Amino acid sequence: MLLRLDPAVHDALARWASDELRSANAQIEFLLRRALAEAGRLPKSTSPLPRRGRPPKSPPQ
Repeated sequence: MLLRLDPAVHDALARWASDELRSANAQIEFLLRRALAEAGRLPKSTSPLPRRGRPPKSPPQ
């Protein structure tokens, strides 16, 4: 999907995403889901966001 954003908005979004260890795409999805939930419009069938980033360290064996 193509999304047209003001370059300044995209830069701010990319910095915010980086601060939260997300890609810009994941940040957009996170924000859209939060807005939908706050508006009472998030479908019940929506799966939870997958955990992103490195998996937790496992203890040495």
